[in-house]
Amino acid sequence: MRTALVIGTGLIGTSAALALVSRGVVVHLADHDPEQARTAAALGAGTDAAPEGPVDLAIIAAPPALVAGVLADAMRRGVARGYLDVASVKGGPRRELQALGLDLSSYIGTHPMSGREKSGPLAASGDLFEGRPWVLTPTRDTDTEVLNLALELVSHCRAVPVVMDADAHDRAVALVSHMPHLVSSMVAARLENAEEAAVRLCGQGIRDVTRIAASDPRMWIDILSANPGPVADLLADVSADLDETVQALRALQSSDEAKRRAGMAGIEDVLRRGNAGQVRVPGKHGSAPRVYEVVAVLIDDQPGQLARIFADAGRAGVNIEDVRIEHATGQQAGLVQLMVEPNAVPVLTAALRERGWAIRQ
Repeated sequence: MRTALVIGTGLIGTSAALALVSRGVVVHLADHDPEQARTAAALGAGTDAAPEGPVDLAIIAAPPALVAGVLADAMRRGVARGYLDVASVKGGPRRELQALGLDLSSYIGTHPMSGREKSGPLAASGDLFEGRPWVLTPTRDTDTEVLNLALELVSHCRAVPVVMDADAHDRAVALVSHMPHLVSSMVAARLENAEEAAVRLCGQGIRDVTRIAASDPRMWIDILSANPGPVADLLADVSADLDETVQALRALQSSDEAKRRAGMAGIEDVLRRGNAGQVRVPGKHGSAPRVYEVVAVLIDDQPGQLARIFADAGRAGVNIEDVRIEHATGQQAGLVQLMVEPNAVPVLTAALRERGWAIRQ
């Protein structure tokens, strides 16, 4: 691939453009908002000048509801040898293109499974997709050349290609992305009118659950409007679990011992099913999940503290597998939780104490 045209210079389009430019591809940028394309160009994502002729690959990074229309226009104008989109749903756009009577041999639907809570070109990063799955949904009609162009794009972005059926993809993202986002938003909505004294008690648990609720509502309306059925089906299942959990909690308030035991059994059931589901979430680098031990370190909220901890861990020969930070409410301090292999805990603990760090048992 020598040339590409990115249509839609938001977070995903600009991030892909940055990755391609860094690999020597000449990238042209277009957007319904010319100022946004100019911003992406100023960030080094390519040029907002129109290509002089057909490019090798056109990347459509428009909202799901607009993908088919933008694709159809680009294909009719013959702007590229191959076309793909990066929308978060795949079945709907393909069916819309088929209904328009277009030849889809030069098109492949794709979806990079990566993003941020922020949108727009200023949030973009050339390494946004590194190590992340990038779904490809070829059909029998897809030209081999187009599939190869898509694989080349994925390689340039250092992502991991995953081939799926389009409708299977839409059901999957409803489960692992779209439904969780709505649940996160519903939990976060409980905080909107909560008493300030209660909100000040927020810890890492509520931060973890509500983090993705910070995303742009307009973007998510577009996404959910394109995949409402599978998401509604999953939420109906969650609703049934909620009803049963509410009944179990009410039973725990009863003075009747049998009802209390039934309530405890109901709560235990949902918690155990949650355990069983959580362990299926892929671990580091997509491998089977691993159980790590936590070394908790108290730190001041000052520049360079995290760098010092990581450097000290490196000197001790310990690899930090994951890290979490819990900020203290009302204090310029926090608790850094370093996840390491179990056999590394005594080594790391001793090394950090020797260097003056306060370890929380």
